[in-house]
Amino acid sequence: MAEKFYITTAIDYANDLPHVGTAYEKICADAIARYKRLAGYDVYFTMGNDEHSINVKKEADRLGYSDTAAYCDEMAVRFEEVWRKLHISYSDFIRTTEPRHRKGVQKLFRKIHDAGDIYKGHYEGWYCESCEAFLGEKDLVGGQCPHHKRKPEWIQEENYFFALSNYQDRLFDHITAHPDFIRPESRRNEILSLIRGGLEDISISRSSFDWGIPLPMDPSHVIYVWIDALSNYITVLGYGEAESDLWRYWPADVHLIGKDITRFHCVIWPAMLLSAGIALPRTIFGHGFIDFEGRKMSKSQRHAVQPLDAVERYGADALRYFLLREVTFGQDGDFSWERFEQRYNADLANDLGNLLSRSVAMAGRYFEGVVPHRDPSGDRILMDQARQTLDRVDAAMSDLQLHTALDAIWELVRAANRFVEAKAPWALAKDPSRRAELETCLYDLLENLRHLAVFLYAFMPKNS
Repeated sequence: MAEKFYITTAIDYANDLPHVGTAYEKICADAIARYKRLAGYDVYFTMGNDEHSINVKKEADRLGYSDTAAYCDEMAVRFEEVWRKLHISYSDFIRTTEPRHRKGVQKLFRKIHDAGDIYKGHYEGWYCESCEAFLGEKDLVGGQCPHHKRKPEWIQEENYFFALSNYQDRLFDHITAHPDFIRPESRRNEILSLIRGGLEDISISRSSFDWGIPLPMDPSHVIYVWIDALSNYITVLGYGEAESDLWRYWPADVHLIGKDITRFHCVIWPAMLLSAGIALPRTIFGHGFIDFEGRKMSKSQRHAVQPLDAVERYGADALRYFLLREVTFGQDGDFSWERFEQRYNADLANDLGNLLSRSVAMAGRYFEGVVPHRDPSGDRILMDQARQTLDRVDAAMSDLQLHTALDAIWELVRAANRFVEAKAPWALAKDPSRRAELETCLYDLLENLRHLAVFLYAFMPKNS
């Protein structure tokens, strides 16, 4: 049986369609999943929509929906259309309003409750509706939410609490003992610093609205949206129902998330799993943001790029290539149409496109489109470089360095173009005595294109 590989992305709020920054995460996860499938792994790749959000309900109300669930149904269709057009090859798409998810969340809540880690109390403090997060004074910057630059709401509620403080030492020990548990290192250091500062118990229910999953022991409360959302990584595998897939694929090999939600994924989620007696994920990777022309993308301020705009102008693979090549994985990146077009013209149209068109044209002109024979005694410079590229790509992808893998592939593209110029097959074709040399040259170029097609499949599946 093939070795398993389970990769997830963060599920998305259904109150607006994804922008390029959101799509970046899915494209990265898809490239990893496709590469692992090529390498022979049994891959499970999950995505989804986070629908039990007060912001989702507000948007449904604003648009005049009497039934929030009907609004979520429509948004799920539109989200999946975006992902299909970007060639995202997910195995399952989980929605938090699904019965299978509800059953799993309530089972997990009961397990944590039975472990003695849930109690009833009174919450009084700051709450950011945009983040859907409770914030302490130390989380604020100038009295505002650091992500949304707005003053959060002061709320007072009777809620249920999760005893997060019980897991401070166990979390710290696990993170320090497993360097790959949180990546990149900058995110790991942030979380260790947070834990050193002391963990406080957190509110995990809301009683002021009813859009959510009711607590199994107190239906007057709904489960806090983040507890609900985080559970998707196991409910999508059948936790709470038929659990054969759960124990086949869990623990997750990679949770791919944005850097703004590392606290939830690297502290709250593993503490919940420890309480419920479930194994922890192997790696949580917090990628950076994609800005637009030097500023953070914001749909509310109309400063964002819609992924389908790029797809309609240049195709999905061009957008995928730009994001995966341009951005150092784990760091912030920037999207601009000018830079996009430069990459498109230089790398795809000139380097790769020119190599493909002239190699195939010469094979047609000199050999009637039939792959020629190779002289075994001919030099193997290009063949050897292709094998070295495989090793470099495999090492980079194993280390989740997607941009490094593409750098290695493009070195091979450029090497092949230099090979054409050095061998000058158009000159060889004029000399009948060098026919064998011409055959070997064209064979190597076509074989190199075959290698490139395989190397690029994970990144540019349609064009490859």
